[in-house]
Amino acid sequence: MSQSDSESFGMGNLPEALGVSEAFLDFQQRLSAVAKIDRPVLLIGERGTGKELAAARLHFLSQRWQGPLVALNCAALSESVLESELFGHEAGAFTGAVKRREGRFEAADGGTLFLDEIGLVSMTVQEKILRAVEYGVFQRVGGSSSVKVNARIVGATNADLSEMSRGGKFKSDLLDRLSFDVIYLPPLRARREDVEYLALHFASGMARELEMASVPEFSAGALESLQAYDWPGNVRELKNVIERSVYRSGGGKIRKIEFDPFVNPYADEDVSRKADKGEEVEEADLSQPLHAQVKALELRLLRKALMESGYKQQDAANRLGLTYYQFRALYRKYKDEL
Repeated sequence: MSQSDSESFGMGNLPEALGVSEAFLDFQQRLSAVAKIDRPVLLIGERGTGKELAAARLHFLSQRWQGPLVALNCAALSESVLESELFGHEAGAFTGAVKRREGRFEAADGGTLFLDEIGLVSMTVQEKILRAVEYGVFQRVGGSSSVKVNARIVGATNADLSEMSRGGKFKSDLLDRLSFDVIYLPPLRARREDVEYLALHFASGMARELEMASVPEFSAGALESLQAYDWPGNVRELKNVIERSVYRSGGGKIRKIEFDPFVNPYADEDVSRKADKGEEVEEADLSQPLHAQVKALELRLLRKALMESGYKQQDAANRLGLTYYQFRALYRKYKDEL
């Protein structure tokens, strides 16, 4: 990864910060308040919740908004490369270092340094980050002179840094310095009111990209399935699902949502073919009690029926060969685990 690849990022490449839910608006309010305080901030959130965009908002609402916004994904680099990317290196520091190179700390001087996936940084590099944050000085790799910087640090992670600190996997002193305030990004399942709002926004954008005459409409069943889904990939996943639905619609009404593009349409045929040949489809597993295996089977079939029916419960009941009331009893039984 070259320095130009990730040292700055544009707003257009990030998940949109849009919403009307109370959880989303409360989060934006907290973000705006802490932006004006020139201290390190930790952003905690699941994948796809928009941690990069939150960091950008922190920067542009701060007193440093005219300075550089520099970003680095710490998960993508080995320890030695990460150290060089953060602090730079002197000529001759290692094979291939033909000239001095500034690191991200120097590039962010007077601005903001966003360290994504900071929980994956090694203890050795954490020690150098601590010194840079604590004293505003560091040494380049292979160098002996001190370099002074003035950069605000914004870290992001989905890891439990407090637990890592207690287990000796994250420096307690660094955690103390980085956590002037800790802001949790709400997952999409906590902001259900925003799902339809965002879906229409993403559908409109995709329709424009495909030069469609109009934005495809969602059926009531499709909207119901969007609301019922838990969105483990959050806003990023929602955007992919909606854009794929618009592109596959051909401009017509969207009646069914495909959440998992990796569902093999020929899987059932393979099972049927094996059964017709008298082959054993699945080896019996006696390591688990019968009731646990029955529960796992019911959950698997329930999830599959819901997904294939676009989360329309009557349709799902028909697919399972159940009456609506039988289906509702089964659904209530496993509702918390779906």
